Amino acid sequence: MAKLFVVPTPIGNLEDFTFRAVRILEEVDLILAEDTRTSTKLMTHYQISTPMRSHHMHNEHKTVEKWIEFLLDGKTIALITDAGTPAISDPGFLLVRECVKNDIEVDCLPGATAFVPALVNSGLPCEKFVFEGFLPQKKGRHTRLKILAEETKTMVFYESPYRVKKTLAQFVEYMGEDRNVSVSREISKKFEETIRGSVAEVLAHFETKEPKGEFVIVLEGK
Repeated sequence: MAKLFVVPTPIGNLEDFTFRAVRILEEVDLILAEDTRTSTKLMTHYQISTPMRSHHMHNEHKTVEKWIEFLLDGKTIALITDAGTPAISDPGFLLVRECVKNDIEVDCLPGATAFVPALVNSGLPCEKFVFEGFLPQKKGRHTRLKILAEETKTMVFYESPYRVKKTLAQFVEYMGEDRNVSVSREISKKFEETIRGSVAEVLAHFETKEPKGEFVIVLEGK
């Protein structure tokens, strides 16, 4: 029966993978991966030999119709990304949306995603929060920051190591230097680290220690 499985993959530690996820990847007709070179390492580790094809942000608009036809032919697909849960700041939304439009069953497995452990580790209120993902790099960035300056809920951001200092500096500018923030990097990996304090204090930390790795920033609400 036609079915799309959305399968979270480890964000660092390969042990953060469920027995069910391994079974699904072994049983489906096809795996769609963000980067087949990256995912091959995971497949090799778990001895999974299912055929794999590329599905990423640069080709998903062009290929989504083909995969819908594949599913409508009674096939099953597992969608994975390089790390974490597909469609959360990663490719996946378009394929899920088209499956829903075509009455194709979608089953998203629970699993790894970076912002949950970062949010819980932050020590900031997490019963209600706003997930922002990546801020706009250019157009709309300042407008978004002005809006978020008034947000009362805890906010969660993804950021690259190349823009961490810029983002923290803009938080000082728009939210004030005393707003509390927690910055986690390399979650579940060997050099995992969380730095907490005021925005000014955490920015000062990264002024002396160059940011490296993948970052999640958790910012206190107004």
